[in-house]
Order: sequence, then C-alpha cells, then structure tokens
Amino acid sequence: MSKELKVVIDAWPYGDPIPEEYAFCVPDERTHCAMGQNLSPAIRWSDAPDGTKSFALICHDPDVPSRPDNVNKEGQAVSADLPRVDFYHWVLVDIPANVRELPKGADSDGVKPGGKPPGRTKFGVRGINNYTDCFASDEQMKGEYGGYDGPCPPWNDELIHHYHFTVYALDVPSLHLDGRFGGPEALAALQPHVLAKGSWMGKYTLNPKLRGR
Repeated sequence: MSKELKVVIDAWPYGDPIPEEYAFCVPDERTHCAMGQNLSPAIRWSDAPDGTKSFALICHDPDVPSRPDNVNKEGQAVSADLPRVDFYHWVLVDIPANVRELPKGADSDGVKPGGKPPGRTKFGVRGINNYTDCFASDEQMKGEYGGYDGPCPPWNDELIHHYHFTVYALDVPSLHLDGRFGGPEALAALQPHVLAKGSWMGKYTLNPKLRGR
C-alpha cells in the first residue's frame, strides 16, 4: 500500500473554485466563454519516502460529458445525470527526484493554438492532454497539446467540474514513455512503481447559474 504524499497548491483552498488565471476558458457575457490566461499553477509536494527516484504529475477532470450532443448549444443543457468520463489536463512524468515544486507558469503561460510540444523539458517529460482530441477537427486549433492546459468545461453544463492534481512518488528514475502518450498510458506505466501519492483538488464551472458555488 502506497504512503501519502503531501501535495499543496496555494492558489486556492482545497476543494474551492480554481481562479480564472489558471483556466483555458473564462466566462464571457457575449460569447459565453473566452480564452483565459491558462497559467499552470504553482504546486509543491513533500514527505516523499526513501527510495523515491522520480515523480509524476497528472491532473484530470472526471466530470466530462460522455456524449457531446448538447455541449455548448444555445437553448440546451448538459444534464448533471449524464454519465461522465475522464479528461486529462496535465501529464508530466520523469520529474527528477530532487524536484519538490513547480513554480507558477512553469508548464503553461497562455493558450497556444496547436498546443505546446510534448516531450522532454527541464522539469520532466510532457505527455499530451485531451485538448489534442478536443480540437482534432478544428483547423485553427488542432495539434498535439503537451503539458498543462486548464479548465474549459461546457458553459451549459449543470454539473460543476472537479480537477484533481495528483503527484506520484515512483521507485524508478524514468517510465521510458517516448513519443505520443497521454494520461491512460502514463497511469498504466507508473502503477507498478508507486511508493506514495497525494492530490489537491479544485472545481470550476462556466455556467453562470453555478458560478460562486
């Protein structure tokens, strides 16, 4: 059984709304939503057990509609009762064992049409997030979205979305994930190597009826 890793994001109390500067989309009275600052939040962790050789960081939203039928359509709503699926917003592996925090904006400092390149960075190896799939048919936005890209839930969703930032302490220096990999591939690779894990959660909605809750 893995131990508890202490994970903290100072930008919001655990379980509170995520500030707009960390979001991919922000509310807009005219168009419902507009592009946000999309900054990756500062995140820190501690209490890593002996034998930790690397870390992995994964942020996912388990509240994404399983069907797109009514998503962002005028006069429609995405029912809170609709079955939900995971959407990965941040996949970062092979974080060196001596790293205990990532500063604000380290893995995203704005919306980049076409995405940030996946692969090796000075603080780990980026996987792709699910905006890669989301924008696949959008000529202006399509591409491979590596690193962090923040919340942008449907503006007509009746469900507030929850974002879980989970850090894993691993017993290997590298997961040897090369090329194109996302959240499911990273989780499958790291599962046998987890020494400890911990998470921080925030929530976000673009639905004006739900904002402030």
